[in-house]
Amino acid sequence: MRIMGLDVGDKTIGVAISDPFGWTAQGIKTIKRTGIKKDINEIINIIDEYKVEKIVVGYPKNMNGTIGPRAQLVTDFCNKLKSRVNIDIELEDERLTTVAAERMLIDADVSRKKRKEVIDTIAATYILQTYLNRINK
Repeated sequence: MRIMGLDVGDKTIGVAISDPFGWTAQGIKTIKRTGIKKDINEIINIIDEYKVEKIVVGYPKNMNGTIGPRAQLVTDFCNKLKSRVNIDIELEDERLTTVAAERMLIDADVSRKKRKEVIDTIAATYILQTYLNRINK
């Protein structure tokens, strides 16, 4: 079963896909946000291409565990996506995933410009891999 991971931001959406066995996550792209309809259509195209059966979306809780405005934006996005796809959507705590992705890219000596281009895809991969590790225990 293929699972899609999403890191939803204001300007971009990072996308990752699991292998068919649901063991590993691979980043596949960063969607430049151009409007909710186009964004969701692009996600639907990826769902069809990879035959995705579940979606895991990073849920940006505050460090103290409370829900803030960013989390509400993600919830709103998920509700709009749910109205267009008949796939289970789960939220995965994403605290510090972008920080971890940034640190990994810096350690790999990736330029600042290139980091900006791939950070959301890497964050989506972290989100999905965290989910896969949890369900495969």
